[in-house]
Amino acid sequence: MLQTSTAQADTQRHIVNVDEQEYLLREYVGVAPKRGIYVEGNEANGNSLPQGFLVSQPPHSTTRAHFHESNQFQVFVDGDGHFGKQPAAPLTVQYANGHTPYGPIKAGSNGIMYFTLRQRWDPGAKYMPQMRDRLVRGNQRQRLVGAPQLLSAQALAQVESAHTQTLIEPEPDGLYALLCTLGSGQLMQLEDAARGGGQYHVVVNGALLGDADSALDRWSCQYAFPEDGEVPVQAAQGGAQVLILRFPKL
Repeated sequence: MLQTSTAQADTQRHIVNVDEQEYLLREYVGVAPKRGIYVEGNEANGNSLPQGFLVSQPPHSTTRAHFHESNQFQVFVDGDGHFGKQPAAPLTVQYANGHTPYGPIKAGSNGIMYFTLRQRWDPGAKYMPQMRDRLVRGNQRQRLVGAPQLLSAQALAQVESAHTQTLIEPEPDGLYALLCTLGSGQLMQLEDAARGGGQYHVVVNGALLGDADSALDRWSCQYAFPEDGEVPVQAAQGGAQVLILRFPKL
């Protein structure tokens, strides 16, 4: 299993230019793209890991409609804006199969922040309609889930028993998303990653205990490979809410 705290990701950040706008990327898993658009031959920069990063998109900017080769989740965690015609308030969750066009993503006056979490490394955005000839048709799928309500710090600390809220119902190939809520110090066995093609765990409220009792605070991230199976987690003092984002089997 891979694990990155918010502080670690903050040391692994760089600027990407997208349509003459500067986007800030914080790297969590694998290697984030060096450009905001696909460049011929960029496949040579890939590695064997999944690809996960946190995007800070500047105010009033637009990410044009595009697609990627890899299956991915996006989780809007801060700021304001729109995904297509839908508001993208925190914690809106989007899933798209590889080669599924989506967008545009329009940032509001506060900018917008979102995790981009991919099942495998991707060589870059292919914008529509310019790169329509690279689109492989026949397996398009997209899910968009409105923001679940997060608990206040006081309410989270008072949670008596751990529980879950399903965001994307389990699909035959393993696709699944849910929000887990744990009170102070509570334990939970997370969903079996082997039922799909691996999964991300994103701390969206409170904190989990990490290695050697270190805390994985808000916006920390884990990636569980299928062979990791069921992953036990424990909330730190004050509780935690964690998104489980499971990919379909490849």
